[in-house]
Amino acid sequence: MTDALPDPADAAGAPAAALDEPAAPAPLGVERTPTGLPAIDAGLERLAEADHLPADGHAAVYEDVHRGLRDALTALDAHPAPGPNENRS
Repeated sequence: MTDALPDPADAAGAPAAALDEPAAPAPLGVERTPTGLPAIDAGLERLAEADHLPADGHAAVYEDVHRGLRDALTALDAHPAPGPNENRS
């Protein structure tokens, strides 16, 4: 009688070590509808890059897109400089 155990394997016969490897990144298949606003559409395209990254790379993409969206919203609140024909008080 031996105390050695056979190498564990799944039902298909793959070694247990192969079962520990993470799956390759796969697109989620989320449809991105263009808005017509260049800054926003650029952010949507940037989000598509996360589909090809492992999960630990998603945060950098999400932070970048969030920063771009925040900048676009901030620009909406900015007061435009008066034009040459506008009355300055």
